Amino acid sequence: MIIDGVFSGGGVKAFAYVGVLETFKEHHIELERVAGTSAGAIIAAMIAAKYSSEEIKELVSELDLSALADPPLLTKFFPLSKWLFLYFQLGINKGDKLEEWLIEILERKHIKTFSDIKEGYLKVVVSDLSLGKLVVIPDDLERVYGIKPEYFPVSKAVRMSAGFPYFFMPKKVPGRYKQKSIVVDGGLLSNFPLWIFDQPSFKPLRPLIGVKLTEITQEIGPRRIDNAIDMFQALFSTMKQAHDSRYISTNDKKNIIFVPIEGTATMNFSLSEEARDRLILSGKDSTEKFLKKWQG
Repeated sequence: MIIDGVFSGGGVKAFAYVGVLETFKEHHIELERVAGTSAGAIIAAMIAAKYSSEEIKELVSELDLSALADPPLLTKFFPLSKWLFLYFQLGINKGDKLEEWLIEILERKHIKTFSDIKEGYLKVVVSDLSLGKLVVIPDDLERVYGIKPEYFPVSKAVRMSAGFPYFFMPKKVPGRYKQKSIVVDGGLLSNFPLWIFDQPSFKPLRPLIGVKLTEITQEIGPRRIDNAIDMFQALFSTMKQAHDSRYISTNDKKNIIFVPIEGTATMNFSLSEEARDRLILSGKDSTEKFLKKWQG
């Protein structure tokens, strides 16, 4: 069976997607069009580049997460300088290592710009803070920035979507205005863009399955907020979830795989091999349970 897929953000928790993809293959399910936010955009880009589930597992298994944290060299000699970079550059890590890795793995499959991917087969969500809007790449590139999609690097789009605020320095995109746009993690405005392939006037070409990484405890009750740090975390979490939760609550959930994730920090770049295996197993188990009931 051929389907379309949408993948939510989730930082390092996205190792669970390896288990999801392995189970899809075991059930002879192939992905056609794909979309994602943040870490989900990384997985979507690999799929659009025609990486197999085995190849994706090998890539992420070999990935040294700690190497992706790349603060400016000055912070090694003057640790307090990281707060200056946070203030003036809006992030602690440059994000260059992540983009270089994306360039390398995509070029192995001869993917550089969106012209190398079949039109409409990869959609990446980012948040433009300067314009105050959600942007879908490549769909909105020409309308919003005057940039031709065929010249825009896929690696850059995915790096922007995975630009977790404050952890990574945001990317800047030139456009129709003198001031460049500050672009960050797409999860800020839509962490699970299940709506992205909606075409109200047309019958879907194929089934759509969304995969959402969820905290086991996220629906149990209200958050406790005792200080400014708690308030910031709650604010960011609410911004990530509110839009998508409203969409999901008003639509049929039968096409969504909810993968429960607990005890893993989104940007924990020192994730152990055991923790990675737990995430993969959670993805496999959740997908198996889903497919037993799914009507297609």
